[in-house]
Amino acid sequence: MPSASARAADGLSRRDLILLAGGAAAWAVPARSQQPAMPVLGYLGSESPERYASRLAAFREGLAETGYVEGRNLAVEYRWAEGNYQRLPALAKELADRQVVAIVAPGGAEVALAAKSATMTIPIVFEMGGDPIALGVVDSLSQPGGNLTGVSSLSVEVSRKRLEFMAELRRGARLFAIAVNRTSPTANSQIRNLQAAADSLGLQLRQLEASTEQEFEALFASVAQVGAGGLVFTSDPYFAYRSPRLAALAVAHAVPAITQSRDFPIAGGLMSYGGDFLQSHRHTGAYAGRIIKGEKPSQLPVQRVTKVELFINLKAANALGLSVPPSLLSSADFVIE
Repeated sequence: MPSASARAADGLSRRDLILLAGGAAAWAVPARSQQPAMPVLGYLGSESPERYASRLAAFREGLAETGYVEGRNLAVEYRWAEGNYQRLPALAKELADRQVVAIVAPGGAEVALAAKSATMTIPIVFEMGGDPIALGVVDSLSQPGGNLTGVSSLSVEVSRKRLEFMAELRRGARLFAIAVNRTSPTANSQIRNLQAAADSLGLQLRQLEASTEQEFEALFASVAQVGAGGLVFTSDPYFAYRSPRLAALAVAHAVPAITQSRDFPIAGGLMSYGGDFLQSHRHTGAYAGRIIKGEKPSQLPVQRVTKVELFINLKAANALGLSVPPSLLSSADFVIE
């Protein structure tokens, strides 16, 4: 028969085992109930978060439509080129090396092409104003193939319409200046379209170039020097994201100008005509959410945002001593008075 001390030791051993087993169970419960890690989405921006603010808000609306909210059930890693587009390929590679679930590449052809160069496997959702087929981003709009899909607006295609609107406003003028960013992949096609429009209207064009903010002042000063009746901007993200600066210079130099972005007349410029960037960025967010849920980019057709907007700032027109024809006012989607 075991001694009392042996029975006590045996009892302590059993209690210790019970406590140890209970402790192990307590540790095991959190491990079994641990939530899976949130998916990580990559976002490649050509500018800064401040310049993308309204577009980011629209993008997040699109994500929310598919049930994703940043910080709640989705993490987003951002890379910003801060206006230095030459940095885009390296920033895209950083996101690809992180093995994010997808890369969102909004804000023009430069961003989409940089993302495409970084990976052939990670899904990419682009947003641009140019033709993604002509730019070599996808093979087909209905069946993109590969790892890219996204949203395309008509901002680049309607460049010639900006010249027509400016000519309607400045009916006595026969010479107009066009602002071109030569670093843009769509610059040549837009120049051809604008020249074709000028030929059909019996107008002459003077090409002015700017690819940095330091060149903007000289750009506006040159309009009066060449005797142009107005300034027509080609579609380019670099111009669009600097609309307040362009508007301030247009006012300072008393230049009638039209750009692609509504931000220009809202900031005090005369006119804008281009695609609805809020709609296109919202669609980009929705596509990103669908891909996170498992859909393949090759099976998601490129969306075409066909809505274009004409904004006219009557206060700016009055300051320039211009009378806006009723025909032009009736074509406007928004008139700022």
